[in-house]
Amino acid sequence: MAVNTLEFGERAIGPDEDTYIIAEAGINHNGSLQIARELIDLAAESGADAVKFQKRTLRETYQTDLVEDPSIGEMGVEYTISNLKDVLLTDDQFRRLAEYAEESDIEFLCSPWDDESVDFLETLDMPFYKIGSPDMVNFCLLERVIETGKPILLSTGMSEESEIDQTVKFLTERDADFGLLHCRSTYPAPFHNLNLEFMRVLDERYDVPVGYSGHERGIAVSEAAVTMGACVLERHITLSRDMQGPDHAASLGPPGFKKLVRDVRNIEESLGAGRRYLTRGEYNNRVALSKSLVAAKDIEAGATIEREDVTAKSPGKGISPQKLYTIVGSTATQDIQAEKLFTWDDVGEAGLETYDTGLENWGVVVRFSDIDDHDWGDPDVFEFRVNGADLNESFDLGSYDKALGIHAPEQKGHDLVDLSARDEQERSWAVEIIQQVIDKTRDEIAPHFPSEVTPRIVIHPGGITEHHSEMEAVPEMNEALERSMAELDGDGVQLLLENMPPLPWIYGGQQYHNNFMRAEEIAEFCDRTGWRLCYDTSHAKLWCNYADVDLVEHARTLRPYVDYLHVADAAGVDGEGIQIGDGEIDWERLMPVYEDFDGPIITEIWRGHENRGSRFKEAAERLQRYR
Repeated sequence: MAVNTLEFGERAIGPDEDTYIIAEAGINHNGSLQIARELIDLAAESGADAVKFQKRTLRETYQTDLVEDPSIGEMGVEYTISNLKDVLLTDDQFRRLAEYAEESDIEFLCSPWDDESVDFLETLDMPFYKIGSPDMVNFCLLERVIETGKPILLSTGMSEESEIDQTVKFLTERDADFGLLHCRSTYPAPFHNLNLEFMRVLDERYDVPVGYSGHERGIAVSEAAVTMGACVLERHITLSRDMQGPDHAASLGPPGFKKLVRDVRNIEESLGAGRRYLTRGEYNNRVALSKSLVAAKDIEAGATIEREDVTAKSPGKGISPQKLYTIVGSTATQDIQAEKLFTWDDVGEAGLETYDTGLENWGVVVRFSDIDDHDWGDPDVFEFRVNGADLNESFDLGSYDKALGIHAPEQKGHDLVDLSARDEQERSWAVEIIQQVIDKTRDEIAPHFPSEVTPRIVIHPGGITEHHSEMEAVPEMNEALERSMAELDGDGVQLLLENMPPLPWIYGGQQYHNNFMRAEEIAEFCDRTGWRLCYDTSHAKLWCNYADVDLVEHARTLRPYVDYLHVADAAGVDGEGIQIGDGEIDWERLMPVYEDFDGPIITEIWRGHENRGSRFKEAAERLQRYR
């Protein structure tokens, strides 16, 4: 019976798959093998999934007397048969085209118009059959195609709804796997006739993969079909719309088709999932542009805070304006000067939430400026984020009965700290910066943490490129990283390299990581060098989404090398630092990998320190469900 996903080889067509793009060469080769090859080149270079031609045996497709003398037919029939006789390719030419498509790494498809053509195409091992609109109602041909056992795509142009019903019933009764393409079979089709909404009708009525076969001018409507969920997109291609033939005028030339494929892939990427999350770039902009609650005037300790005492101003580093009426009506616990950002300490118990933070070896991310300003919920580990400016500062720290973690900076000023840099000057400078972090940790920070646990320093490996991925350079980057790590003096601390996400935010823009993402690559590096890891679940999930690999397998591969965990949820390819359970990680599957882990678990939730560290505490509470 019909299914909502069509599978063939290692590919699939369905609502959970990328849009399958078919470049319909049809008969736009005009009978020339060379032009046909150039159409294959166009399809492959554009990034289409398949290139499709049409195969007819004229004496099987048309009545014999019309084939012998097209002039006895009506004008349209005469033109069509005469043109087809001029452009037919031989069986040997089709075989050569199929071989050329395979060499060009693109799927070769061909629509049969008669039983004899099906017999021939079976010798080319078609992955599935696309049936054109004229044969949507042709049960004779459909019977032969069903016999092949291959999936079938059918265009619905030229058919009434009742005819579609009958064909679907015919296919379903014979257990055929099939999908339907909404289509208007006029060349070119006017925009007001296209009726894309009928795609939704096909989807709801038949529960099969639904796509769009377009014959309109331009690419906007085809792109709209993808946003509406088209599982398949088929468009005619031509080397020039000025060529002679019935389909060229309604086809896309090389620039148009290439732009269509590019836009479809961008649209798919932009559609995302049905949930809202903040990207790291949004978080950065939120701090600069959003508002916090601010004292509108001086407020004395003990005074009841009134509405006129409170306003909202940037930056968004304090209490959210959504907490306005939690602040209003509370009692000031201390003098509050005008223009000061409200803190929860200013209003005592107002808005205080409690959490069960009994997670073993739990840690939070702190800053030198606020370590003493929060009730962190009694974590076991404090992890400081050291930025480039911190290296030249002295800090007035107390004594803390906690284990110490340090996160080394990714940049200093506007320069990346890139231990994987292929430029020797950049690499050497990065080594100097990380060594400064080590020295500052060992000499200035660690004495305030009398724990017997060795301070750990988490280091990003670098390997970032600005405009495009350069993963072919990963071996060279890892060689530079190995030299960099060997040059560091890490006495008294433990250095841990962190796995990376694919699309980091640097200087307010998105760039590319290259190394230290693939599990096998990282494991090989650790085996060769002996270095240990900080495993970041959020980074790992983003990479796994980007590379279409399983997070749990990624985690299992790297588990033997991990001494430290950064834990947060993730979504898409750049939704980093999301609250546990609010993203896409399957924690029920992931956490058993770390069932016996006894190292630090740092809840690295973005803006987790806000509201007395409530997001860190909530993450710890949620994680306990999986431990």
